[in-house]
Amino acid sequence: MPDWKLGPVEARFADIIWRNEPLHSSQLVELSRQQLSWKKPTTYTVLRKLCQRGLFQNVDSTVTSLISRGEFYARQSEEFLNEVFDGSLPELIQAILTRKQLSRKDIRQIKQMLDSMTKTD
Repeated sequence: MPDWKLGPVEARFADIIWRNEPLHSSQLVELSRQQLSWKKPTTYTVLRKLCQRGLFQNVDSTVTSLISRGEFYARQSEEFLNEVFDGSLPELIQAILTRKQLSRKDIRQIKQMLDSMTKTD
């Protein structure tokens, strides 16, 4: 099972891969140099670690993801919900609403999401 937590720099690196895949490892080295100011060994070290964690693969110098960006962050969010709010989505929403005022647009979008989910039940 992959580790669903990425540090800020790992997340930026992973986003480079997700945005550009499939890419040759030399392209990844160049993009990492440009965007993260990394040298080649740093790029390969972090890539190796993320491959070991089951997020990416480097086969014949072609780097691809084993899980999409959307799926990764959905699973990471699920893990956060389970760890912090014991799996309770209403508790998460209540916690957010104590600090953030929803706009009418936010409320409308949330209602539409909920309506579309209840229509399929």
